[in-house]
Amino acid sequence: MAKDAVLPVRGTVAELKLEKKLPKKIDAVIIAIFEGEDSIELAGGEVLDFLFSTAQQGEILTQLEAVGAKAKINSITRIPGTDVAPVIAVGLGKADLLDDEALRRACGTAARSLNGLENIATTIGELGLSAAVTGFGLGSYSYKGLRKATEVKEDKTTSITFISSNKADKDAFVEAQIIVESVLLARDFVNTPSSHLYPESYAVMASNEASKHGLKTTILDEKQLAEQGFGGILAVGNGSARKSRLLSIEWKPRKAEKSIALVGKGITFDTGGISIKPGASMENMISDMGGSASVLATIIAAARLNLPINVSAFLPMAENMPSGDAFRPGDVITHFGGITSEILNTDAEGRLVLADAIAYASEDKPDYLIDAATLTGAQLVALGLHTSGVMGTDDFRDAVASTGRSVGEQAWAMPIPEELDEQVKSPVADLRNVTNSRFAGMSAAGRYLQEFVGEGIEWAHVDIAGPAYNTAGEFGYTPKRATGQPVRTFIQVLKDLAEG
Repeated sequence: MAKDAVLPVRGTVAELKLEKKLPKKIDAVIIAIFEGEDSIELAGGEVLDFLFSTAQQGEILTQLEAVGAKAKINSITRIPGTDVAPVIAVGLGKADLLDDEALRRACGTAARSLNGLENIATTIGELGLSAAVTGFGLGSYSYKGLRKATEVKEDKTTSITFISSNKADKDAFVEAQIIVESVLLARDFVNTPSSHLYPESYAVMASNEASKHGLKTTILDEKQLAEQGFGGILAVGNGSARKSRLLSIEWKPRKAEKSIALVGKGITFDTGGISIKPGASMENMISDMGGSASVLATIIAAARLNLPINVSAFLPMAENMPSGDAFRPGDVITHFGGITSEILNTDAEGRLVLADAIAYASEDKPDYLIDAATLTGAQLVALGLHTSGVMGTDDFRDAVASTGRSVGEQAWAMPIPEELDEQVKSPVADLRNVTNSRFAGMSAAGRYLQEFVGEGIEWAHVDIAGPAYNTAGEFGYTPKRATGQPVRTFIQVLKDLAEG
């Protein structure tokens, strides 16, 4: 594997700009409209008044009413506009009900409706610049994959310009851009097929991305993993010709007073191993490294934002395949640190690699530890396609879940019932990797991982089995396939800890 390896394909996204005045060449202006008492209303402000005179605003309203435009949230209406430019009106519902998430989704919907327009300006930023930039940036993302050029329509890059001369807006704009780019990085990794993204290549590509931003990285190969006793990572990857890796990344700014470890499940493909999965939709298992991609993107964002908190990221990588060398139900493995696990189901492999990495991360005694994983089908049963389950120490668990909801990445705090203490015990090892019960599967996985968290560490386990990969239709700023969740949640958690 070449040391300079990079992702084979990157998604395309609109170019976002912040300018003091309208660009000379413009194809359309995106404005917002609200539902008034009797009719629609323009979402006015300094920028709208700067771009359009009172007479022009009246003409825009007349045109919108003539075509029967509604201001229902996420509605899109195109009109000829004025001599400034054609106008695209985005519905935001009732003004008193607007919040950041509604604004993000509406801007994402608008971004997906541009249909090849190249030069766009918008007034929506004055309703919430960070939310608008996030919505347009994430909503404009498109991943065309590895199709040959003759089958892919090459659209020219769309440019979306926000108008402001406020210095505070400049700072907010730059931060929002960095967060958007971090989410898109996670999406690109998750969308990359396993033919191109496997433990060795993934470790090199991720290390290279981190190194671009001055982060220190270390890759442990299968020999080093064996020497240091990473029995979970090795067992899961043993059935594959593509051997396991563990990537560590460090961000250590000066004068940081707090520390956090981030651990992400990096199963580059999951067949289930000997306990093989049904064939239907198995191709979606390229997304089983979504937790590690989110962790990678988060620590890079921490460096780019210069957050004053020590961050260590650990990405255990393996490919779970059935072969003559694969681990089996009934095997007993020894994890990093010495805890043993009886294997009852080889398709409960994610918790095995996480266990090693969590124990390893705990050695440095961080103040906080978050692990993220596309871990259980039980998360989907309990919370659906778009809501992460969060378990862990009570206060930190609740804080992470609340933060997720505040940034529009739905999350819900879940318990780890005390009866699971006995259910995860094994007669032949310290633990068993599943409980052999169809009840509380998400919490049982959390209870298993809890055993590997160092004493005194505030911990949150985030199960993103559904939210990390969108198998339903696109909506708002969320595309099909990789979503990049929960990167924005984790960045906000780091910001809150650094500032608190």
